[in-house]
Order: sequence, then C-alpha cells, then structure tokens
Amino acid sequence: MPHPLITQSDIDTYQRDGVVLVKGLFADHIDALRAGVARNMAHPGPFASENEKAGESGRFFDDYCNWQSIPEFRQVIETSPAAEVAANLMQSESVQVFHDHVLVKEPGTSMATPWHTDGPYYFVEGRQNISFWSPLDPVSEATLRMVAGSHKWEKPVLPTRWVSEESFFPNEDDYMPIPDPDAEGMTVLEWAMEPGDAVAFNYDILHGARGNTSDIQRRAFSLRLVGDDARYVERPGRTSPPFPDHGMQTGQRLREDWFPVIWRAER
Repeated sequence: MPHPLITQSDIDTYQRDGVVLVKGLFADHIDALRAGVARNMAHPGPFASENEKAGESGRFFDDYCNWQSIPEFRQVIETSPAAEVAANLMQSESVQVFHDHVLVKEPGTSMATPWHTDGPYYFVEGRQNISFWSPLDPVSEATLRMVAGSHKWEKPVLPTRWVSEESFFPNEDDYMPIPDPDAEGMTVLEWAMEPGDAVAFNYDILHGARGNTSDIQRRAFSLRLVGDDARYVERPGRTSPPFPDHGMQTGQRLREDWFPVIWRAER
C-alpha cells in the first residue's frame, strides 16, 4: 500500500508525467527546515552562490550538499516520510540520498530560475530518481513550473551556466536547445503551495521558476534521491554537484558511505 500522503493515482501520474504534487510531505518538519536554512545561510558551504545577473535586482542564494553538516536537514531526511514516499513514486525497493539543495529568493528578487533539467548536470543515470522541492513560505507566483512528460523527450535539454548562459559541457550536439515552454504553447504545470507541500519530479523534467516579486522571502528546500537502477555515469566535464575524488566507475551504484540508503522495502 502507498504511504497515506499519496494514492495509487499519484504513483501512476508520477510514472506517466514525471511530476506530481505531494501535499504536506514536510508539514511536520517546517520549523526544522527553516532553522536549517537559517544555519546554511549564516554558514554557507563550499558550493554556495549568490546568483547575480546584470540588470537583475534582489538576492538569490543557493547552496547544496550540506545535509551531513546541518543537523536539522539530517533529522528531516532521516525521520520524514520523504524516503518512503519516494520509494512508492519511483517504484523502487531502496532509496539513497543524492544531495540536498537550498534556494532562497529574497523579496524583490527579479532573477528567474531559468528553464532547465537537472539530470544532465549530475553524474547519475537511471529511471528511478526523484527530487522533492518544498517551499518553506507560501508561494504562488514564485512557485516551481514544470513541463509534464518532458523527461521522456528523445534528447536531454542543454545544461548551461545560469548567469553566463554558456554551455556547461563541450558536447552541445548531444542535447536539444532549451525551449521556451510559454512561447511554444507547452502545457506548464504549477501549483500555489503551502509550507511543507512538495513537488516531486524526475531529474529530466524541464522546470523553472519566476522571480520573487512579493514582499516575503521565498525559502525552498530540495531533496534529491535515487532508487534501485541509479548508476554512476561519466560526463565530459565537472558535474554539479562535483563530489570530487569519489572513486566510482561507470555503471557502479552510488557508493553507500557517501550516498547512504535511507529506506529499504520490508521483505
């Protein structure tokens, strides 16, 4: 039986569209996540950035791969229903942590999160993967926007550097150009969300977000997980996150001492 937060219809939707809304996934962990974000912003990790683009206003902070040093994040990852819900949606017998990601848009931040897919930046491939994006403040305009079914496109979407808009890797011909879903009439899904709700989506779903023109902060916590078929893959350059000196070879499962298994099916 699926976890009570989701239904079989949600599982079917995730398998078909690659994206589904999970109401209240982190509802019992809002205070912990907010405390973790505050700790993260006060003590940024080595990958933290302040995305500033010419002509844009406001502050757009993001950072990732800090869950093992931020106790609030570790607690949420280990005690929330996220792992079991992920297993249900991915249809996987096991769930490994890949990484966490914090994205904060201060009030009046005009910079949008550009349309992109996450998968091409990562050194992992496999059908069984999932991201949870959860706002810690009510969102409407600054919510995540998704193109359902885009994870099944024939070619992956070109990964770029957000500020410079340059290609992330040299092999541009292996990717399709970044589309403009609004201009091209694609069906874009988006939801007004309450703190603790989560959008669950496949790593290869095209997504983005508008700037935050509201007068409240938009804090978001993302958790990236992988399932049974996830395997290490070599990319033609430094991945994001980079995870230097990991020692893995193409085709291997992600090493469990770095990417621990946090849920297994009962047998």
